[in-house]
Amino acid sequence: MRLVKMTPNFLRNRGWAVLLLLPIALPASARHKKTATPGAKLTPQMVKLIDQASGHEKVVLATLQQRAPVVETYIQDFKPDTQLSAVPINDHYFLGRVDFGRVIQDNRYEQAKKNDKKMLKGSVTFVNGLTKAFKIEFVAQGFVQMLLLDANHFDRQHYNFTFVRREFIGDVRTDLFDVQPKPGSGPGRFIGRVWIEDIGGNIVRFSGTYTSKNGRHIYYHFDSWRTNVQKGLWLPTAVYAEEHGPGDVPDQAEFFRAQTWIWGYSLRQPVSNSDNATVKIDAVNDNSESAQDVSPLQASRMWSQQAESNILDRLLQAGLLAAPSSFDKVLEQVTNNLIVTNNLTLPEPVHCRVLLTTPLESLNIGNTIVLSKGLIDTLPYEEDLASVLSFQLAHLVLGHKVDTEFAFPDNLMFADQATIRRVPLHHSDAENAAAAKKALQLLNDSPYKDKLANAGLYFKMLQARGKTLPSLMQPQLGDSLFTSATDDQVWLSALEAKAPRLNMEDIRQIAALPLGSHLRVDSWNDSVEQLNSKPVAVLSPSDKMAFELTPVFFRLRHFGEAAPIPASTGAASPANGTSNTGESQGAGR
Repeated sequence: MRLVKMTPNFLRNRGWAVLLLLPIALPASARHKKTATPGAKLTPQMVKLIDQASGHEKVVLATLQQRAPVVETYIQDFKPDTQLSAVPINDHYFLGRVDFGRVIQDNRYEQAKKNDKKMLKGSVTFVNGLTKAFKIEFVAQGFVQMLLLDANHFDRQHYNFTFVRREFIGDVRTDLFDVQPKPGSGPGRFIGRVWIEDIGGNIVRFSGTYTSKNGRHIYYHFDSWRTNVQKGLWLPTAVYAEEHGPGDVPDQAEFFRAQTWIWGYSLRQPVSNSDNATVKIDAVNDNSESAQDVSPLQASRMWSQQAESNILDRLLQAGLLAAPSSFDKVLEQVTNNLIVTNNLTLPEPVHCRVLLTTPLESLNIGNTIVLSKGLIDTLPYEEDLASVLSFQLAHLVLGHKVDTEFAFPDNLMFADQATIRRVPLHHSDAENAAAAKKALQLLNDSPYKDKLANAGLYFKMLQARGKTLPSLMQPQLGDSLFTSATDDQVWLSALEAKAPRLNMEDIRQIAALPLGSHLRVDSWNDSVEQLNSKPVAVLSPSDKMAFELTPVFFRLRHFGEAAPIPASTGAASPANGTSNTGESQGAGR
């Protein structure tokens, strides 16, 4: 079998899964030109555009009331650092299906305490207990507002609009307006800036905060983004929030960053909160030759395969597993590199999928290896990817099987919100220890054997951040990278002996990337795609941002254009960091 060679820059320039930025029929200078006329009187065209945007907000509101997407919020608390500018000191993670039909009708509004950096957590009531239970709860109006702006009152009767300039965001031309609530319009109004696409009059981005009756800010600052998920329909996709504490010296004040992601708009509306909800489970297809009988060993394997298929279907229906995509082939190619060079004989081909969530974890479900999006995002090199894949491949080689109770479809007939607690997919400590030992053998006999120092650096950085980012390290479904919740050792710690000393000041040493560095999610159909962001030089140690949250930026496109447009979270790539093929290492959303 021919070994397929991949470059260490494994997540860029792949022919089947790259994101392309489509040019429009304008020269580059005109495309990015910003025509600023602040304070100018609104023209009739501008008034019409604002009125269109006001009407579209009601459409977005009505659409959300019919949806129950997945909402994930991840928060990192930071403190100043003399070496790295700022470092994370704690984190918080929340995950849930949100029934907006119930939420938007809820009139509760939890006002923020002034300068409270924990406001993001205080303004969402659906977060309680969701790390362990994937359940539907209500969201306070304050949380919904950062998705809806001011759906019922965003109009010229309640707000003053000042035209700023015209600006492209990717391929979408927008008009920018500064927005302030009119005196006497009531508390909780938005103040900030909105971007309105000039073709359809849809709001595609708004950035700012909310004010109280006396004009003071009562909310954290946020930057809310939408994408064109269907023709003429722009829905909330991501929100970045940041707020600094009231420290006497600004450079010494603690602050938080948060990202909220919304996906699964096409998921069915939940009908019950009970664990007796009925779902359709498709049994595995019988691909055996009709003329042959089934031996006992074949029957055993087919039974396990049926359990695998049922679990994958259930995770997909719950909005946790990405839809099959061309990116799966990237993961499978690296896995096959390990299989071929180790002369492994397996009963079935190994497949790979992506878990849509942020916490770093991996799992195998029968012959399918699954890595979380957050884990993939933080891996700088192909050998790092090979190391985490080898761990689950080792489980498969050692015969650690999926629980066959799930071959019975009725064992998976429960509500979506119960999926995390009802489908345990992690291995035992003894199985993980054996898999770690086997994974090291697989790597030492693979094409990555001379590059494992990079993988060792990744796990060193993982240990350095493990204590301060416990929520990021806590798996939702599968196996942790750490040996236990209280231990700072990783399962593949043997790789660390191959790595040089971890040096935070060395800008050429990229041990791990920021979150959001490789993949984006289609919020309508839950597919994942690779980013096509250009390499950005790391100029200082603070640019490395290992495992950190960053602001969110999209390059927008209209629905139906020929190629998807990548987003960016400002993640940087190694300065002068080149692979063995001379390509620079890329990062960025």
